[in-house]
Amino acid sequence: MHLEFRHLRTIRAIHEAGGLARAADILHITQSALSHQVKGIEEQCGVELFVRRSKPLRLSAAGQKLLRLAERILPEIEALEEEFRGLRSGKAGRLHIAIECHACFEWLFPVLEAFRRAWPDVDVDIRPGLAFDALPALLREDVDLVVSSDPEDLGGVDFTPLFDYEPVFVASSSHPLAARPFVIAEDFRDETLITYPVERSRLDVFTELLLPARVEPRAIRQVELTAVILLLVVSNRGVAVLPDWVLREVRTHSDFVTRPLTAAGVTRRLYAATRSEDTTRPFVATVLRLMRTEPVKLQRR
Repeated sequence: MHLEFRHLRTIRAIHEAGGLARAADILHITQSALSHQVKGIEEQCGVELFVRRSKPLRLSAAGQKLLRLAERILPEIEALEEEFRGLRSGKAGRLHIAIECHACFEWLFPVLEAFRRAWPDVDVDIRPGLAFDALPALLREDVDLVVSSDPEDLGGVDFTPLFDYEPVFVASSSHPLAARPFVIAEDFRDETLITYPVERSRLDVFTELLLPARVEPRAIRQVELTAVILLLVVSNRGVAVLPDWVLREVRTHSDFVTRPLTAAGVTRRLYAATRSEDTTRPFVATVLRLMRTEPVKLQRR
């Protein structure tokens, strides 16, 4: 037996119309062509699918089975066709994001909320890019955008600059280093450094300050949540270095002090990596624009 989607559509149309004439109009074919098609379906199935000489035309028991199959399969096919139409028109798509920056969730959620309102038909997902190699995953099309501070020269991948940020030292206002106008690598030798639970190569305080100076903190304590890091800091359990957008609310809090790293300060830049053929897609262009503008609002608060 060889059934096609058009056969299932024919059975459904005849059932809904109650006759060949109206069903032919629904299917935009002639009644003669529809009769020929019904005969062909019955020959394929080897059974009669309709109760002849009944008004309205009724499906036989075998026809009812075929109708139930059509009612299961056709809605899925029609949904898929609609999704493909959206893809062709640029209104729909997939945007799976990998993040190599642990603290980026602070600004990414407002970005995605604004994006969702503009592109409700795009499938959005977030995968923290800390447990896998995000850029190879981008090339394999496992993800569609990678947020990273470490651009690479990769064929077929565009690194779009997003915004600059400052890694900032934060301590309790009663901490001895609170009196300093800035901190340097040596200041960390006797300190407990509280960090996110990621590799040192993904922490600005190490890549930009401690590793070049070959300075090792007295102890390192890893904490998952920013709020807990700040709680430990204000309790004098250690010090931390966090992006400026994270510290927007504590900069004016009397229990905390924030200081630049070195007299000149340190500036870093975040990038969005996308496959080159996707960078100019309308919804990708939208999320890139939001990623360039929304975090800056947080930095300025």
